[in-house]
Amino acid sequence: MTSNRIQYTLLGIAVIFALVYLFPLYWMYVTALKSGTEIFAIPPTFVPNEPNWGVFGYVWEVRGMGKFLWNSLVIATGTMIITAGLGTGCAYVLARYRNVWIDVALFLILMLQVLPASLMITPLFVGFSQIGLLNTPRFAVILAVSAKAMPFFVILVRATFMAVPGELEEAALVDGNSRVGAFVSIVLPLAKNGVLVSAILIFMQAFGEFVYSKSIIQDVNLQPASVGLNAFMGPNTIEWNNIMAYATIYVTPILAAFVLLQQRIVAGLTSGALK
Repeated sequence: MTSNRIQYTLLGIAVIFALVYLFPLYWMYVTALKSGTEIFAIPPTFVPNEPNWGVFGYVWEVRGMGKFLWNSLVIATGTMIITAGLGTGCAYVLARYRNVWIDVALFLILMLQVLPASLMITPLFVGFSQIGLLNTPRFAVILAVSAKAMPFFVILVRATFMAVPGELEEAALVDGNSRVGAFVSIVLPLAKNGVLVSAILIFMQAFGEFVYSKSIIQDVNLQPASVGLNAFMGPNTIEWNNIMAYATIYVTPILAAFVLLQQRIVAGLTSGALK
């Protein structure tokens, strides 16, 4: 009986934390449908009295959200391809050739993730300017975000490769496969869930990238949706319903993808935790 009571208590605490965490998301959707007067009403309304569904079409047309979302998709896809393409091989090598110095180096590199992007943007901007990458600003942003995301991807995928028994590769080598052949035909299929999930997480992270895009991309037609959202902000901003409508259109596809893939994401993240 006591055990059940503890379980119900922990469940209740978890539900409360989930509600607190999800409330801002709910408030974003609700505020997008409110009129300007209702937004500032006291006491606030938790359900719009007269939902304004036309705000989404207005924001899409007037703010040109199509091009912003396309740019976000290009940056996120490019980052995912570069990170997964280079990071998968790196993670495999680090998983198979292990020693204490590799672990120390990985720890130090991972610690660099705590450095904010705002601290790194100045040297990156100067370096990209000197080698001419600012002429292709979206590609420059893709490289910057890939460099930032690479350690996180490598460590996640390395754990997945470490869970694949080395005996399977040795058997493939005995059968005449090369090291690359054993990797492609044996190891990679067994680790594909971890690789795919890590790539999806990198995609989601890059889709919301702001700092590098804001600093490097000056052409409005090449800026991602995160920078487009920032254009609403100003000293006298009162278009809160338009801001929330823009944020709703921007966030909903990623939320939907996360909900649909949540089981696979959890399975992929834990695939390297047990052997």
